[in-house]
Amino acid sequence: MALRSAVFLDKDGTVLMDVPFNVEPGRMAYAPMALAGLSRLARTDLSLVVISNQPGVARGLFAADALNAVSVKLAAMFHAAGAHLDGFYWCPHHPEGVVEAYAIACDCRKPQPGLLLLAAQELELDLPASWFIGDILDDVEAGNRAGCRTVLLDVGNETEWRTGPHREPTCRAPDLDAAAQIITAGATLRPGAQS
Repeated sequence: MALRSAVFLDKDGTVLMDVPFNVEPGRMAYAPMALAGLSRLARTDLSLVVISNQPGVARGLFAADALNAVSVKLAAMFHAAGAHLDGFYWCPHHPEGVVEAYAIACDCRKPQPGLLLLAAQELELDLPASWFIGDILDDVEAGNRAGCRTVLLDVGNETEWRTGPHREPTCRAPDLDAAAQIITAGATLRPGAQS
């Protein structure tokens, strides 16, 4: 079976408005131009996978099972854009957490690539033929470490600007739709889809 190409997407600040530690589906809203970007990506044969740090679990702000409702709402939001969410992978850890089981340094918390590697294994994805879109350089680093091409959304959410060998994006874009235009320029459209 041939591996599929994918677009990995950060959740908060990329697909959704950045509302810290939000696990209330009713408060989940598209980031600017995200609906258009998802609709554009939906016209391709690319798998769409969300990769998210969820340190609120480690910090004791919400239980891990609260993310079940987030996953359902996220899938519905993709569906409303004509897209299919192929996977939602999230890291519950934080080394400074207060919930002992999750208060660890791990290989799944971005900028580490663990969640991308897991998704690629489970969903049979071709990482070098895939992209990661995110709004901070930790997203870029995770994507680069996994072997993907990367897009940094210049939306003002990066505050540290720490440089490093894995923290240079392949390209930059002002929003998710602009990033999707970059990616779909080289992607295969689904049969019957219009560019």
